[in-house]
Amino acid sequence: MGNHLALVTDETSIAIDYDMPLLLDACREEGIRAEICSWRDPDIEWDRFDAVLLRSPWSYVESLPQFLDWCEYVTDVTYLFNPLPVVRWNLDKHYLADLAAAGVPVVPSGFVAPGADAAAAVRTFLARHEQAREIVVKPTVGAYSKDVQRFPRSSRAEAAAYVAKLLDQDRHVILQPYLDSVDHHGETDLIHFDGVYSHAIRKRALLLADGTVDEPTQDARTARDAAEDERAVASAALDAAAAHLRLTEPLLYGRVDLIRDADAKPLVLELELCEPSFSMPFSEPSARRFAQVIAVRLEEISRNRTNGQS
Repeated sequence: MGNHLALVTDETSIAIDYDMPLLLDACREEGIRAEICSWRDPDIEWDRFDAVLLRSPWSYVESLPQFLDWCEYVTDVTYLFNPLPVVRWNLDKHYLADLAAAGVPVVPSGFVAPGADAAAAVRTFLARHEQAREIVVKPTVGAYSKDVQRFPRSSRAEAAAYVAKLLDQDRHVILQPYLDSVDHHGETDLIHFDGVYSHAIRKRALLLADGTVDEPTQDARTARDAAEDERAVASAALDAAAAHLRLTEPLLYGRVDLIRDADAKPLVLELELCEPSFSMPFSEPSARRFAQVIAVRLEEISRNRTNGQS
């Protein structure tokens, strides 16, 4: 059996990857030869691995074209989890429009492209969402709430100026209403392995009213069990992603982040299918569950190679 696995991170992200030690130990218990590797290391021969698993390569935000080139290279020489089409689609929050088109309940979102009139875009969005007392502005490509800001409706000019700043950097922008429920109930993150719900956490609100972002440290999270309506929406989101991407098997891993609207209905805030944190320290068996499904995939890869399949 081919069981050599690269767990991919980078030098700046490994310190805040709280899943990695648990996953590394669990992989070894399952007989997987797992190595922690940086995607930026030019000396690694990626073809010596049976598979490469994206875990915390979070510096990609500053160098997305290089990261996607690296993912493409890895795909050419071995197996990438999750696969390249998933990575390309999921790293840009335009995917929310695809989920909404498939009938998945998502946080209402408006998109603004470079060259657009920022003031007009903000004005139009506020007109469409008359009940929104605040809006959130963020780039469509980003991680860990970087460059995300929250503005009250009365600060429309300031919001437009910030949108214009991002557009001037040749970045696409997403506008969303700030849903007050997150201040009271937080965000629920549901983690799935091989299409099966594993566990969930509650994350407190991190986007503060003064426009700053609280650090997403471990004390911002608590273990919880997802409600049935949350599980249903999360499953619908993962199914819609698989259908949109025409996948032939369940995603090896995925995380669905939900918040509730004014009617207490769960909405997808984000769908993390590339390099999500799994909050494994809050669910003791989760690392073992993930290692077990990885072992099954590695066995499938080995069997396909033996049978001469690509």
